[in-house]
Amino acid sequence: METFSLPENLSGFNIHMVGIKGTGMAALAELLTHDGAVITGSDVPDKFYTDDILKAIGISPACGFDASHIPENTELVIYSSAYSKDVNPELVAAAERHLPMLLYTEALGQFSSRSFSIGISGVHGKTTVSGMTGSVFKAFNLDSSVLAGSAISSFGGKCTMINGSKYFAAETCEYQKHFLSFHPSKIILTGIECDHQDFYPTYESIFSAFVQYINLLPHFGELIYCADNPGAKDAAQITFSGRPDIVFTGYGETASGPFKLSFLGVRNGRQFFSLKGLPGEFSLRIPGRHNVLNACAVCALIVSIIKKEKGEFTFADAGKLREALASYSGSKRRAEIVGEEAGILVIDDYAHHPTAVSSTLAGFREFYPGRRIVVDFMSHTYSRTAALLREFSKSFQSADEVILHKIYPSAREKFDGTVTGKTLFDAVKQNHKNVRYFEEPLEARNYLSTSLKPGDVFITMGAGDNWKLGLAVLEDLKLRENKKSRKQK
Repeated sequence: METFSLPENLSGFNIHMVGIKGTGMAALAELLTHDGAVITGSDVPDKFYTDDILKAIGISPACGFDASHIPENTELVIYSSAYSKDVNPELVAAAERHLPMLLYTEALGQFSSRSFSIGISGVHGKTTVSGMTGSVFKAFNLDSSVLAGSAISSFGGKCTMINGSKYFAAETCEYQKHFLSFHPSKIILTGIECDHQDFYPTYESIFSAFVQYINLLPHFGELIYCADNPGAKDAAQITFSGRPDIVFTGYGETASGPFKLSFLGVRNGRQFFSLKGLPGEFSLRIPGRHNVLNACAVCALIVSIIKKEKGEFTFADAGKLREALASYSGSKRRAEIVGEEAGILVIDDYAHHPTAVSSTLAGFREFYPGRRIVVDFMSHTYSRTAALLREFSKSFQSADEVILHKIYPSAREKFDGTVTGKTLFDAVKQNHKNVRYFEEPLEARNYLSTSLKPGDVFITMGAGDNWKLGLAVLEDLKLRENKKSRKQK
């Protein structure tokens, strides 16, 4: 537990960040820099998209980890959970110098205590909800900042939207109960399911953590929860029995209040929907009914905040909200269109839990009717794959062809030799007639580059590094088209 508190005035305050290229760490660096802190940092030499984000705010991370990277005038060290205080040489040196240290989530929690903060939580959808929240806050010109777990198009390709400090919304992660460091005035809860089995071996254990988190809400705090998700609904009901002082706002098709959802179908590359308590139709340009639910959560949030600001949410406000959602174009690795060549659309998506895989593919099927859908999936962590093997085996029904690989490992767990990528392949074959296996993602490059046909939608999916395959296939398709063009000339 942290014993150091961020100073109220961060101007000129010197902070060194270990693992600064991580999405959350880079985003926090943006926020701290904006408030006047002087940031240095270090990370592995690999190139990440966050390198450009850091460069834009004047930060050039030191390459690798060494005690000499910590400046003499450092007043605080913030570190990523990927690194151990007992092993990382910079963290060991910081301890020897008696420098205060905060885990990323602890620092984020302290930052949240400076504002009226909204914690965006749930096993799925946090990044999309965060991106939509920032886009809507920006449309209403609220005195606010938002931290998302990926680069957001409407944030200018950054992970943060900074437009003041009265309101602060951020993704809050359930892993290792990290979200318990946050100071929420409102919480959005998209859903609770089994996940992170290396830390939560049972559903009851992860459910209990979310209930603990909800109970951090202050008197008259608000829980905005997905009434269509059994876990979120149960958590709301259980919390209500002991915390009737909290405002409970449900959203979804089964919600009973103003945020009761009606799906109105897909037309011309857009999803349309309506809400019981708001006028008119709303639309999204990103696929998947789960994303409509994410938009509903944001609608409930902004209505609540605008009513807090001026006492009412008007017809004109509904129009502004409608425009903001209609213009939201997504985030990096969330239904991200990577490119299109030879009539073949290449998309990348981060879905890595069977529920997310299934709902995301169903969304693509609805969004691209009549097109063949080929998905390349790389499962992440042995423990998740083993615990949810049965669910994974049935999650690819909306795809025409499935390509699988070895399991992408996590540094936080060791392989016990039981479940492999081949195990997943055998399980999926029981429920899908067209499944192929290539141990390494790039081993599938030649097969895909020659078998994909005009009209196909090719999706790289998962939390592994198979996104590189999508780029390689695009490169091959472009080369093929250029050769064809030269022959025709």
